[in-house]
Amino acid sequence: MTIQKRLQNREFVILAEMNTPKGVDISRFMTDARRIKGRIDGIVIPDMDNGVMRMSALAGGALIQQQGIEAIIHVYGRDRNRMALQGDLLAAHVLGIQNLIVVHGDDMANSDHRTAVPVEDLDELGLLAAIRSLQGGKDLAGFDLDGQPEFHVGCQLAPFADETEMIRELALAKDKIAAGAAFIVTPPVFDMSQFQKFMHKASNLGVPVIPTVFLIKSVAVARYIATHEPGAHISEELIRRIRKSSDREMEGVKIAGETISQLRKTAQGVLIQAMGWEHRLSAILDAAGI
Repeated sequence: MTIQKRLQNREFVILAEMNTPKGVDISRFMTDARRIKGRIDGIVIPDMDNGVMRMSALAGGALIQQQGIEAIIHVYGRDRNRMALQGDLLAAHVLGIQNLIVVHGDDMANSDHRTAVPVEDLDELGLLAAIRSLQGGKDLAGFDLDGQPEFHVGCQLAPFADETEMIRELALAKDKIAAGAAFIVTPPVFDMSQFQKFMHKASNLGVPVIPTVFLIKSVAVARYIATHEPGAHISEELIRRIRKSSDREMEGVKIAGETISQLRKTAQGVLIQAMGWEHRLSAILDAAGI
C-alpha cells in the first residue's frame, strides 16, 4: 500500500530521511536503504539540505524507487527557476517518484558554496500552485502538457519558538493546504507535552500531521539545540539523562525510539532524522518496537 493510501486510511506511517552522497559513490546510500527496507513506508530525500552540494534528490529518489522503496523528495525554489522546477517535476513522475515535500530552501550562509546565487523564482505557495497546474495538464505559461503527472504533496512547518510563532506557522500551513498540500511535516519533537499542545491547535487543519524525530548523537548536540533553538524544548532532564548514560550514543537511540512509541498515540506518522547516522536507523526502529 502506498504512503498516500496509508495516510488516507489513517494508518501510522514510518518515514526515514537519507541524504544523497556528496559524490558518485552510492554504496553507503544504497546499503543504508536496503537495511531498513520493509521496516519503513518511505525514504525522504532532501535536496542539497543545509546548502551542501550533493547528488540531486531526483537521482536519489530514482535509486530508492529502484530498490522497491517509496521515495519522497524535497522540492524548493532556492536553486532553480520555474522552468527547471517544472522540468524536474515531470522527470520525477516519469521516474516513478510521486511523493513530494515542498520546503523552504535553507539559507546559504552555512553553505559549502557561499558564493552561489539563490534563485527564489517561486516560493512555497508558488511551487504548490505550479504542481497543481502541472497535475491539471498545463505548465505555468499556460501551455498544454502531453500527459499529466500525478503527485502526493506535503509541506513543512518552520520551527517556532513560542505560541505566537506557532499560530503564524499554522496560518501559513492552512494556505499551503489550500494550495494543494495533503500532509504536514513538523519540526523535531523533544517534549511530548509541548507537542500535544501543538496538536490541539493543529487539529483543525484537516490533513495528517507527521512529526520529526531527531536522533540526538551527544550531549553537545543536545546542548546546542537547547541553546540555539529554544522552541525545540529540550529539557535539562533529557540532557542529564544522556550525560549520565554509560553509552551516550545508544541513549540517543533509545530516546528516539521512545519518542516514536509515544507519537504513535498522537500523530499519524513520524519522520526519523539521523543526520549522517543512517546506519543507526535500524536500532531506532528496534527501540521503538517496529
